[in-house]
Amino acid sequence: MNIARLYPLPNALIYVTTLRAFNSQRANFGYLYRHLIMAGPRKRPGVSTKKLRISTSSRDSLGRSVKPTHHVYGVNALAKKSVDARERRKARHAEMTPEEQRRIEAMREVPTTSNTNMDCDGEWQDINIHDVLDGTIPLDISHAGGEFAALSDAIHSDMTKKHQHRVDLRTRQDRTTCRELAFERQMHALTDAYMEWSASNDNRDEAGYFCAPKPGDISADSGSVKIKVVNVFASKNAVSLPILPTDKYIVSALVRQGIMPCSPISPSVGITIHCLELYRITHLRDPHLSIQSWVKSLCDLHSVQFQRHLSHQFSIAFDVYLQIRSQTHQRVQNILQRNSPDWRLKHACPACTYKLKDEVPLLFKMLYAVDGNDSLRRILRRSQSRDDDETLGDSSELPGAFKIPGDRYLSREYVDTWADGVLQEMLGDDLDLDDPDYNPCADRWKNMKDDLTKKMWAIFDETGIFLALCRHGFCLVIADMVQSGELAKYPLAMVAKMLECFGDGLGCGYDIGCKFKTTLNNSPLGHMARDNHHRCLVGAFHGHAHNRICQLDHLATYISGLGLEDLEGCERAFSKSNSLAGSVRYASIFHRKQAIVTYFEHNDNFEVYQNLSKFMLNNYEQALGILDSTPDALANAMRDLNVTNVTVFEDWRAEEKEYLIGLKKEPLEETLHMEYLQKLINLQAAEQDVAAAMSIQWATNTSASMTQGKRDSTRTTETARRHALEKRDKELAVVWALEQRLGIEHRWDSSCAEWQETARLVVRRKYQRALDTLEGLIVARMFELTKMNRSQTGYSLRKHISKALQARSSAIKTALERYNTAAAALMPPRPPLHWKEVVEYAFLADFDLLRDTRQDISQHPWATPAGRLAMDSYYKMCRATEEIERLNVEIPRLATYLRDEDIYLRTCEEHVRAFDKPLSHQIHIHRKERSRFTVNHLRRLHEISQLKGFSGSITPGESIEKGPGASAGTPNIQAPTEHDADRDEQTVGAGTSDIIDEDETAEDMEDDEAAEEAEEEETRVLFDVLHVSGDS
Repeated sequence: MNIARLYPLPNALIYVTTLRAFNSQRANFGYLYRHLIMAGPRKRPGVSTKKLRISTSSRDSLGRSVKPTHHVYGVNALAKKSVDARERRKARHAEMTPEEQRRIEAMREVPTTSNTNMDCDGEWQDINIHDVLDGTIPLDISHAGGEFAALSDAIHSDMTKKHQHRVDLRTRQDRTTCRELAFERQMHALTDAYMEWSASNDNRDEAGYFCAPKPGDISADSGSVKIKVVNVFASKNAVSLPILPTDKYIVSALVRQGIMPCSPISPSVGITIHCLELYRITHLRDPHLSIQSWVKSLCDLHSVQFQRHLSHQFSIAFDVYLQIRSQTHQRVQNILQRNSPDWRLKHACPACTYKLKDEVPLLFKMLYAVDGNDSLRRILRRSQSRDDDETLGDSSELPGAFKIPGDRYLSREYVDTWADGVLQEMLGDDLDLDDPDYNPCADRWKNMKDDLTKKMWAIFDETGIFLALCRHGFCLVIADMVQSGELAKYPLAMVAKMLECFGDGLGCGYDIGCKFKTTLNNSPLGHMARDNHHRCLVGAFHGHAHNRICQLDHLATYISGLGLEDLEGCERAFSKSNSLAGSVRYASIFHRKQAIVTYFEHNDNFEVYQNLSKFMLNNYEQALGILDSTPDALANAMRDLNVTNVTVFEDWRAEEKEYLIGLKKEPLEETLHMEYLQKLINLQAAEQDVAAAMSIQWATNTSASMTQGKRDSTRTTETARRHALEKRDKELAVVWALEQRLGIEHRWDSSCAEWQETARLVVRRKYQRALDTLEGLIVARMFELTKMNRSQTGYSLRKHISKALQARSSAIKTALERYNTAAAALMPPRPPLHWKEVVEYAFLADFDLLRDTRQDISQHPWATPAGRLAMDSYYKMCRATEEIERLNVEIPRLATYLRDEDIYLRTCEEHVRAFDKPLSHQIHIHRKERSRFTVNHLRRLHEISQLKGFSGSITPGESIEKGPGASAGTPNIQAPTEHDADRDEQTVGAGTSDIIDEDETAEDMEDDEAAEEAEEEETRVLFDVLHVSGDS
């Protein structure tokens, strides 16, 4: 494969590569790559090319960093500085011992190789770049032999040259780690200050605006600090902010006044909490909004020029702000006694988990869905490999002091515990059709096997997320898929966690639930799942693309107790969360998880919870609509079918399953008979060719009839006869072998009964093959139509799918013609299918019923259109009845939860106000968040009660859970003792001078942003090259 592509990159960097089969040397590629890169060094503004600027920093008597000083050296000054430097080096050299001098000289004598366009044998490789670009000469790259590592090194080298940095003995990792550790040590004080500010700011008329203190407002016993304050619509320079004697740190003093610092020791810039909160809410509502876009918007509002270090400052302040909010939330949960392990998971959904006394038991106590998505994958940042190492470098991810709070994420270690012992079962052996547990969908749905053997490119670390949602859409748990596809360990870890928290009576929806059921049973978790009656199900959408035998056991229509639930909530969740993909692709491990967790927390609290009562209203209306319109149609169908009892539909389903199981494999004897017939036909054709060759008369040539250059016809005739005889002998040998294996004493001919019966089998096989082809095209068309109409599908992808659908439609028409031809050849002929019927197929059951040609099933009622419609109507009514039964249980749960939660939070708020007003205010904010939708919920519950046919109750009941932290429980809140307060002070009172000795400057941040941009650009180029090459 020969591919050439032009990649436009920033700063006029042009990268052109041509890829083919990979077998060239590393040096060849390095030579070509350097000739294809045109990038000039970065120019720093404000510095002449003939002068050098050197920045130095110092500290005052208190140890605080002062403003750095800059010195500009001209040509003469630089020459003098160089002479002085040489003199100092000579003096140091004279002080060295002879052994030290020899070591220095040895280090200087390291050989260098500049002829990178020479091969491994030292021979010059003359490469014409234009021949490579037009495809005349292939450029070969391979993962073997070091070419891939050479590609990565070459790109990194060019990006490094493109972004030049000033000399700094501290690494970015040092600065980041020290900064986060310094903030972490002050987090307790920062949280106290934030809660104090929040409580005081909520009562002011000017809440939402920053007002700088007046000089008279600062008392004589208070200190002050001057910083630049950035607000939403304006920024103020050198704002003097007071530092009270009660302030533990400078940064806590700033937070107490609504300013989030960008540095943990001596901040010079602060961003208002209102500005950070506005971005947080806006970003959660529109995850496409990045920090850089937001900072650029602020620069436009403030009429200043955007600089990259401003984004870095905002990012630091935003991370600290989110950590403070997390600590505040944890304090609220602690005082509410909701900090026990897995408390959030056990109370994630009021409708699923808030159980009441004397409620009707349900077959499935809780329904949830799991699925994987690869949109939220993240690039793995690697260090450069050593010169003698041809493999990719190790991970260069920066370790951080900030942690992701909560239990929403399953750790990698927990997920990996379910990887051992499952791999062999996942790969398995050849499918055994005689196995009673044989799953006919194992061939069609290959998430397990294909994704298991799929090898992700080495540039990705997390390749997506695996998600579990309850039937109402609340996020239960999340796991990262690490350098893999949907391995079995991810759903196994989800099931293990759910069984651990909820126990008996769970139903799990998965698009390959039929296959996963076997995996779960054979895993170490199988015994626990069976004891707790855990059941694996298939979503309604994916279920219709499964084999009909699988549908009869797993399709949502036939599952008792499932109601109208489709178990496709993950698909809906992914359609919205995919908007996070752009912001997490090049993020760090921490920032990616932080973005995902905050998104799903916000989605649960302000989207799913808001629509909970709407979900119940819509489902109740749907179920009542089915029960209102379907009974009459079902009664008419049963009368036409002469059916008197609905129990017959269960018998029909069992009969259909038994019939289809008998079709899962052709008998071996039939297969050999068909093969024997085909070889007899081939033998007859070969004998006819021999007879034709033998009938040709020999030509007699004379000297007069021969012309110069004309080939002798005798030789041609003899060759044709020899080939015909050899072909006949070959076919005859195969026929003899089959006759011996089948025990046939007399060879068949077209007049014998065996020939005619086997001929019908051959015709039937052609019919089956034509039907398989048509079915496969219809399945592909169904999924492409769904993807085309899915939210967040871009224009380019829609256009590509549209073209694929046009080609698919042409293929379906061709396959339809072949099918009708094969169907007409049957005895008796099958009725033809028409284009309109085929393209409107939403279910694949009819395909399976077309498969059998050994017996006439047209007389079976379950095989007729009227019978199948009656069956569907019956099961639809059953599921609608079950949905109403489930909703009649969930509606009182919600009504009771709304009452109990409000009472519990109000009581806790009053108790805490007596000894901690800031914490009481945070409980008040938490209560307002939970109660903002209460009026809406009550209105919808009233609408449900007014529905014609409503059979439940909206009256609150009594919860069975009254333990610590339960909404129906009694708060047991105790004020902290003085000993607890002193212990907290000792824990967080450690200083930060041993962590960080110098604050980051704007130039440090500018370099960091440039380095991050270079890394993203480097990875993007590498990803594009691999994508084009197609070598994974």
